[in-house]
Amino acid sequence: MAGKTNKKSAKITKKAAAKRVAAKPTLLAGGNPQIAKAEGDAPVQAYIAAIPGWKRDVGRRLDPLIVRTVPDVRKAVKWNSPFYGVEAGGWFLSFHCFTRYVKVTFFRGTSLRPLPSGESKHKEVRYLDIHEDDQFDEAQLTAWVKQASQLPGEGL
Repeated sequence: MAGKTNKKSAKITKKAAAKRVAAKPTLLAGGNPQIAKAEGDAPVQAYIAAIPGWKRDVGRRLDPLIVRTVPDVRKAVKWNSPFYGVEAGGWFLSFHCFTRYVKVTFFRGTSLRPLPSGESKHKEVRYLDIHEDDQFDEAQLTAWVKQASQLPGEGL
């Protein structure tokens, strides 16, 4: 009888886990999706798919731009944000959804030329805030991504 109970318990646990995976992610403040911490492209794509409204389009533009610029890019979701890095160099960029904009974070942004416009309380970090009606300069963003990927990254 105990073996039958264990099988039934395992089946219920497996079903509950499948429901959690299939369920839509919770949206946190500003519409930022709550995605479990994980490495790889799949969690980043799940994050982008869960972004609401116009901000999803920004994510759909950022991710392929980064992949084209750094073909061997490493991806992960950490702290409910997609992170991009290189294998030996650490993380160089992330982005995060806020109510009125998407914040692109360059971890060594003070080394980029020209400097991204957003200042940070962290010494080397710079930001690019993308608002709904912004037509961000893809050529400039591509140049920043390339520069950032060649700098020492963060080991977060």
